[in-house]
Order: sequence, then structure tokens, then C-alpha cells
Amino acid sequence: MGVILLILVTLISIFTYAQLQNAKELEKRVGNVDWRKAMEIRIEGWQSRMNSSRTDPEERTRLQVRIDQNQYYLDKNINPAETGAPTFVRTLLDNAAYLLLPLMMMIVAADMVSSEQSSGTIKVLLTRPIRRWRILLAKYLTLVMSVCFILTSFVLLAALISGSVFGFKGWDAPVLTGFSMAQDQLDTTSVRMMPQWQFILMEIGLAGVVSLTVATISFMLSVLVRSTAAGMGIMLASLIAGLILQGLVASWDSAKYLFMVNLRLINYLVDAAPPVAGMTLGFSLSVLAMWSAGALFVAFRVFMRRDVF
Repeated sequence: MGVILLILVTLISIFTYAQLQNAKELEKRVGNVDWRKAMEIRIEGWQSRMNSSRTDPEERTRLQVRIDQNQYYLDKNINPAETGAPTFVRTLLDNAAYLLLPLMMMIVAADMVSSEQSSGTIKVLLTRPIRRWRILLAKYLTLVMSVCFILTSFVLLAALISGSVFGFKGWDAPVLTGFSMAQDQLDTTSVRMMPQWQFILMEIGLAGVVSLTVATISFMLSVLVRSTAAGMGIMLASLIAGLILQGLVASWDSAKYLFMVNLRLINYLVDAAPPVAGMTLGFSLSVLAMWSAGALFVAFRVFMRRDVF
């Protein structure tokens, strides 16, 4: 766990430095402009990309949604990038919840059972007068506590490190959520405003669901595969496949039942375009819950029946 904390500190420090350099570079290019002017410049860039002949129709739709969302922020005079640690944490969670955090969980979960099987220590453990399901349950509960610890540490470290550079103001800054799509148009009828701290708590909850799902599936692989490296390789390949599929599955309806296509839960708070038309937050949560339940069922069934002697 100490190694994971060191990795988190290093990565968050790098992200904070990159954000600082990006802000300095933007100020050097356009001067010390207010947030409205900066957003207008960003919208103009998206419009140029959208009008390019090299941009495919799906990308045009995504760009139009971003333009409409940011124009809505302009119309309501709300700065979605209020300087400070809260905005950094919110943005970092949005980007880390579907790859960085799952990778951390995978590292912990993939080793929980397979390492004992490959080393042979599981034989000693199973000679004790304890039922197998209790042993596996204890390991899974340890995994759940590890997921909670890593996620909490990630948020606290991000807030402390970024706050030391950007300051800690902005917890009560307004954030808009509730955007949706209606016939390829942005629907703002359900948009509501909330303080940034409340939005961050919602992001943490969704990131926790994603992290626990990946950890549970990795835990199953740890039971099925005796090699830790093999289990991690399978899970890593699945996560990378999810990244690739995000831009390819718009016309493949069945892909919405794959767990890796449903990992971007936070996008439902900030983005109106799901990977496959018709997907909702409730649907993705249900799919991830079924994958987790199925992974646990397989893990316990195999562990109870496998002859390890």
C-alpha cells in the first residue's frame, strides 16, 4: 500500500505541475484574460474543428454538445473552471476514474489470491479449520477496505497538493449538471445548479463504483489464474480495449453490456453523449452491478470447488 501511495503522490504532483504550466502558457499566449474570454476562445477552437472536413460526423456531434454546454455556462455567467484545489480535484477525478484509479485497484486485487496459489501458501491456509468461503470473504472485505483507502487517499492528496499551488477556494462555486440529449440536440430542461463540493462527492461515489467493479473482476481473475502477471495482463487488456471501444461502439448496440464500456460514469454528470445511444446512468450502474455479482459468484464457486492440494 505504501508503494501505491508513493505512486499517487508522484502522479498528482506531476498533474499539478502540468496544470500550472498549462495556465502559464495560456496566459503567455492570450494574456491575462478573464474566464469568459478564455471560454469564447475555446469555443471558437471547437467550432473550427467541427467545421473541418477531416472531422467525422460522430466527433462533430460531440463537439457541438461541448459548444452548447459551454455556451450555456456563458449565458448563466458561471465559471466551470474556478481556480483552486476543488476544480483541480473535480477535473482529475473526471479523468482518473476510468483508467488511473482502476489500474491502482487492479494492482491490489490481482495479487490477493493468485500469489498464494503460485507460492503454495494457500495450502497451509486451507488446512486450518475454517471454511473456504470465509477465507475468500475475508480477502474480499480486505479488498473493499483497500479500495476505500486508495480512493480517499487519492482525493485528499489531490486536494492538498493542488491546494498548495492553486489555493483552496472554490468549494461553493456553482456547477451545472443534468445535461441530456434529445434527437442529437442538447437538452437543458433538467439542468440544475449545485455547489462544487456536492458535485465532487457525487464524482467520488461514481468513481468508487467503477473502482470496486474493476477490483472485483480482478479479484475473480486472481482466483481463476494462478499467475498474478497473467491476471493483471487480462485486466489491463480489458481496460485498454474499453478506451479503444469508446469511439467505435456508437453503432454496436450490444457493446453497452460490456463492463469496460460503462466505466465512464462521471460522464453522465458532465457530458450528454453516452458511448451508445440510449445508455443512462441507471443502466450503466446496473450493468456494473451485474458484472460484479457475476464475478463474485464465479470466484467463490471456483475457490470452493478447486483442489489446491
